[in-house]
Order: sequence, then C-alpha cells, then structure tokens
Amino acid sequence: MSEIIFTEKSPVRLRFLILVVLILFLLGAGAVFYHAVEGWSYIDSLYFSAISLATRGYGELYPTKVVSKLFTVFYLFLGVALILYALSSFIGYFIQYQQPVI
Repeated sequence: MSEIIFTEKSPVRLRFLILVVLILFLLGAGAVFYHAVEGWSYIDSLYFSAISLATRGYGELYPTKVVSKLFTVFYLFLGVALILYALSSFIGYFIQYQQPVI
C-alpha cells in the first residue's frame, strides 16, 4: 500500500488533484455568487461562470449590477490565471517525464 501512496509521481498527482478541486470550487463559488446577486438560476450561473473562465463569453448573459461587474473582473483574473497554471503544470509534467524516442 505504501508503494502506491509514496511514489515519485505522487506529489504531481496531488498537485493536479488540488488544482482540479480549486477550479471546481471557483466554478461553484461563481455560480453561487451570480445566483445570489444577479438572481439567475444555478444552471445559468454555472454556465456563465464556465464560459467566462473559458474566455468564450457568448453575450447572452452578462452582469448588470456594479458589484457583479467588479466581482467578474477579479473572478476572471484569478480564474484564468489558475486555469493557465493548471494547464502549464499538466504540460510540464508530460514534457518532464517524456522518454526520448530514438
């Protein structure tokens, strides 16, 4: 059992797990915030959070209150940075452990 838990790659797996949990938490926090402040349904709030963090806004939903607009600015800066860090960690993992093909 200890061989499975304490391997060389387990800190990397733990980091990936933490990053995925943080991204899911960020999506959930955004959905709860937009539901409470904007009055959108949870599905619409989650949809807006997801398309915003994916930098793919379609324009059918947008914040209308000042507090929502301010939250969105910081939410996007934090969320996009977190997603880019997760992607760079994921890519770095494969580059680091890739075996050269000769």
